Amino acid sequence: MFDVIRIPAFKDNYIWLLRKGASAVVVDPGDARPVLDLLEREGLTLTSILITHHHADHQGGVARLLENYAAPVFGPAAESITAITRPLFGGETIRLESLDLELQVLAVPGHTLGHLAYFGSGCLFCGDTLFTGGCGRLFEGTPAQMHDSLTRLAALPEQTAVFCAHEYTETNLRFALAVEPRNRRLRERVDEVAVARAKGWATVPSTLALERATNPFLRCQEAEVVATARSRAALNNQAFSGDPLAVFSVLREWRNSF
Repeated sequence: MFDVIRIPAFKDNYIWLLRKGASAVVVDPGDARPVLDLLEREGLTLTSILITHHHADHQGGVARLLENYAAPVFGPAAESITAITRPLFGGETIRLESLDLELQVLAVPGHTLGHLAYFGSGCLFCGDTLFTGGCGRLFEGTPAQMHDSLTRLAALPEQTAVFCAHEYTETNLRFALAVEPRNRRLRERVDEVAVARAKGWATVPSTLALERATNPFLRCQEAEVVATARSRAALNNQAFSGDPLAVFSVLREWRNSF
């Protein structure tokens, strides 16, 4: 089995490093420096790089890493990332020999059009698609695409560990509480996260079970979430059908200005 190491980067990014023995695979290295520091300190060799999407804070460090290690770079074929040597579309299974690990490649458009997620051995590396307590902004995709992507991620086993790429949990849960204030598990999570962050602890990874119970973007069929979305749509004089996609669309637009 491999270990997953959290590498903080920039203001609130997480780079994920998968380690087995002296081999390492890195996911979304937006900044090379902290990755290189860890590899050198622990005596590790970088054997592969995984990229979820083209934004600089997820792949900006790849070129410098390749100056030091001859590692294949897996990433979305549908996006312009010059360093990719193993282009992927979603639907593939890749094998990382150094970790003895197979990962399913999932196409999850929404945040960007070519966004990928990697799932295997109980771990989901989902970039900026699914967040702890929230989901990514729709910079390129449509609400229908993102809702479909999240629905497919939510269908993975409930004990799946969710390794998203940012520490956004506190802010996301404030919004979630505005959407579903009577959700007891959500209120408990808000308190738990407040304690964790006050101590400087990370709140990622989460689990899909916890996200299904508290993340409004995975709860678009719950009665209170639907009612809140209906009220928000009425406030903005928007047509509202009440189906899960309509709920998601209202919530995502509201979250943009929350």
